[in-house]
Amino acid sequence: MGKEIERKFLVSSPAWREEVEAEIRIRQFYVAAQPGRSVRVRISDGRSAKLTLKFGDRARERDEFEYSIPLAEAGELMAFAVGRVIEKTRHHVRHRGYLYEVDVFGGKLAGLVIAELETPEDVSDEMLPDWLGREVTGESRFYNASLALGGIPEIAA
Repeated sequence: MGKEIERKFLVSSPAWREEVEAEIRIRQFYVAAQPGRSVRVRISDGRSAKLTLKFGDRARERDEFEYSIPLAEAGELMAFAVGRVIEKTRHHVRHRGYLYEVDVFGGKLAGLVIAELETPEDVSDEMLPDWLGREVTGESRFYNASLALGGIPEIAA
């Protein structure tokens, strides 16, 4: 078991694009989700798949179990998806030694751009990049399970 410790931010400027190291096309969906727990399947670049179980409702920290699964089984599990299948491109952006994952959403969520910072350290505001907008850590409507199951959040960086 691992601990997922992350902060989430809306993105307020395209300046991050100059620092992209890698990008991954992701399709993900949930086969179960309720407050405090979820079961997700993520397909990356159409080549690999993972099953992830997350537990906890603390804003910055959750227990996470993740397992590689056969791509064909991930495709079969999609028939059991609850809510919408999320499509996004994840960009890896390094800033001051920290790796940010900037997700640009597609489909019905087009226009939404969220950056995540996973680190057990408490990164001070002055160390954060200027292209980050409002912090949305703890705002459940910006979490992927909510994006899959609920409405589309108002986007206001």
